[in-house]
Amino acid sequence: MPSAVPASEGKTVTYRIANMDCPSEEGLIRRKLHGMQGILDLRFNLMGRSLDVMHELRSVQPVTEALHSIGMKAVVVDESAPAPVVAEEAALSPLQKAGLGVAGLCAVAAEVLAWQGTAESSPPVIALSLISILTAGIPTLRKGWVALKTLTLNINFLMCLAVVGAVLIGQWPEAAMVIFLFAIAELIEAMSLDRARGTVHGLLRLAPDEANVRDEHGQWRLTEADRIDVGAIVLVKPGERIAVDGEVIEGESSVNQAPITGESMPVAKKPGDAVYAGTINEHGLLEVRVTMQRRNSTLAKIVRVIEETQQNQAPTQRFVDTFAKYYTPAVVVAALLVAMLPPLLWHQPVHEWLYKALVMLVIACPCALVISTPVTVVSGLTAAAKQGILIKGGQFLEAGYKLKAIALDKTGTLTQGRPAVVAVATVSNHSRDELLEIAASLDANSDHPLARAVVAAVRPGTQLHRVQGFQSVGGRGVRGVIGGVQYYLGNQRLMTEHGVDVDAVREDLAEQEAAGRTAVLLASESGLIGVIAIADVLRGSAIPAIERLKALGVTPVMLTGDNLATAQQIGRQVGIDQVHADLLPEQKLEAVEALEAKYGAVGMIGDGINDAPALARAKIGFAMGAAGSDTAIETADVALMDDNLQKLPAFVSLSKQTRHVLVQNIVLALGIKAVFFALALFGLAALWMAVFADVGASLLVVFNGLRLLRFRQAAGSSKGA
Repeated sequence: MPSAVPASEGKTVTYRIANMDCPSEEGLIRRKLHGMQGILDLRFNLMGRSLDVMHELRSVQPVTEALHSIGMKAVVVDESAPAPVVAEEAALSPLQKAGLGVAGLCAVAAEVLAWQGTAESSPPVIALSLISILTAGIPTLRKGWVALKTLTLNINFLMCLAVVGAVLIGQWPEAAMVIFLFAIAELIEAMSLDRARGTVHGLLRLAPDEANVRDEHGQWRLTEADRIDVGAIVLVKPGERIAVDGEVIEGESSVNQAPITGESMPVAKKPGDAVYAGTINEHGLLEVRVTMQRRNSTLAKIVRVIEETQQNQAPTQRFVDTFAKYYTPAVVVAALLVAMLPPLLWHQPVHEWLYKALVMLVIACPCALVISTPVTVVSGLTAAAKQGILIKGGQFLEAGYKLKAIALDKTGTLTQGRPAVVAVATVSNHSRDELLEIAASLDANSDHPLARAVVAAVRPGTQLHRVQGFQSVGGRGVRGVIGGVQYYLGNQRLMTEHGVDVDAVREDLAEQEAAGRTAVLLASESGLIGVIAIADVLRGSAIPAIERLKALGVTPVMLTGDNLATAQQIGRQVGIDQVHADLLPEQKLEAVEALEAKYGAVGMIGDGINDAPALARAKIGFAMGAAGSDTAIETADVALMDDNLQKLPAFVSLSKQTRHVLVQNIVLALGIKAVFFALALFGLAALWMAVFADVGASLLVVFNGLRLLRFRQAAGSSKGA
């Protein structure tokens, strides 16, 4: 038993429960913990076999003991580590396998004797049936007894009720066959669910468990990846997977980053470049300085996000869970009416209608319906992660099919975000180099792509000036004091706000705009100093991404703070008809609201702090994984792990397919139940058939949901994206 875990007020403790597979266990746990003093809320993740308990307890020992008392194999886990692979309940010991074999033989033998004319209540038939029931049904009978004690209406209680009812009306062979088939079906269902769970944890297995680490004597030693600390030097040989996140310090190679970013082409790596756990070193020998411990690697974070986002239920899942709460009691009431009314009102045979009611009890459990949505959502999230699309919740995966328009920022999104200075004009006594030194000193404090271009334009080795009172002015530029002089660097709006006369360069500004360049003006309190012309390069993935979005029925719209001429030129190149330029952050937000009023559901993709408000307002906010700023990625609902825009239509396509599978699973689960409900009323369904129908429906929806793992949307190479 785990030791008590101290917890302060308002804490959350997470349990891994190895034998929590379906709503039966969830209902049992809810009833056991409901009303327990100090417990505030419960959050279940059946696919992850985890339970979050929000509490005000000094120790969670009472919670642990309560879970153990109802047969739950609950273990408190460390939330700071990636979720471990839960031990598979589907694995049977040799003794359990032998017991199932004996149960099957006895059940078949009892049925054969009954078919040959032996009375179903004869001693040989009863003996064989009892052996089968006791060897195969002990786990179910035990769970049924716990459910009865806690007054929980679940599949185990209903199955026990059906078996006991069959025995009471003399259907011993049927009772034995039902309990045996149920045990086999539960095993198959557990195996299929383990496969679904394994799809997420399979991502963690991409990173090797060991790596060659340089010791204090300069020798390479094979070390467990979990024991490698930040700052250690790791040797990665050609063909090996990289075990930890780090920075290349020696050697050059190309690395296959598909497991992380979904990029189809290897990426060249040289000293100073970042590498990620789980990626493959193609040919060169690399020495890597570790920057993240294994549990905090990018790969581990992806798995952790998928695990955590399973708590964020998709709308369909919330509907199904609500429906299931009423479905089982309704069917049980219907079964009681079927058992009682015909014999009482119309003097029908008691045994016949009681048998029909027992069949209805077996199909009363909503397991297939309830597990259909989480299996589908997890498969979709995992398929997306494998292609470098990190979706932060099932609600966003499902909502993607509703998108009718997507707003795209220009700089860093449609373009590479690595613009270069192409022209410099001075209108003062400052030289070109002096102008660039001042501008670069200011922009060195900014992470905007245009700022990086200015900094990169100064001569190598140039000593930049110290800036005091630096401020970033959203949608306008930056300002700061150098050597006691106040400088302004940005667009015309910033100049106008500070009373800087730009008449001397208006003609030049018009020419730059006509050429699709961005003009950045530098001024001081004394007046305008000069103009820096910057041009960006279109992403190679932009044009095919826009074409694919249109084919999916999604209207692309450009929202940018850049000037109209530049924006329109980029719009013409990529095929975007609706272009909104010269927008401040709050105006981008207003533009998204206007698009929502026109189209309905609208997505937004961008990078940089200017896009954060619009990203938060959109139905789904997307961030470019490599190019997006920290603020944008934190705000976004979907992160593209690289800069390939073709992942945008890939997400929409996956969302549409996920929606189709969700609907298919609900129709399958309810349709099969409805058919057997009708068959039971007309006396055409046996108990064993109902067991097959119940578990068969579960297997169908699980495997149908797993189909999403094969989703492959051609995203093209991100090289030159």
